[in-house]
Amino acid sequence: FTVVIKESCDGMGDVSEKHGSGPPVPEKAVRFSFTVMNISVPNKNGSVRIFEEAKPNSELCCKPLCLMLADESDHETLTAILSPLIAEREAMKSSELMLEIGGILRSFKFIFRGTGYDEKLVREVEGLEASGSIFICTLCDATRLEA
Repeated sequence: FTVVIKESCDGMGDVSEKHGSGPPVPEKAVRFSFTVMNISVPNKNGSVRIFEEAKPNSELCCKPLCLMLADESDHETLTAILSPLIAEREAMKSSELMLEIGGILRSFKFIFRGTGYDEKLVREVEGLEASGSIFICTLCDATRLEA
């Protein structure tokens, strides 16, 4: 099986709340999430898609993996929190998951697409050279160069 996953990371803005009877405490949040876009099975004629997310940009199919109280412009905090997630993703990209399903050993390969990253967040983390997403669509892998 080949599983294509869309990664997303976006600042959620001010999520402040009142603590007791004191003044509101300003707080910002960042959400790192993923969406399973499609699952396909290779066959002799290419591959057969057995699952495709009908509404890939819907909040309902987006699975939060990490919700942190941090400002999206705080590079050090984001790096400290997201580094283990990124390391795990990198390990998954270069390996295959073997699961026994119905008594048959199945192999899963994961492909990650970073098409859900907030453009401002990418600029903050990677600098001005990253301003402007290379992707033209959050539904596929088409880049500006390919368009």
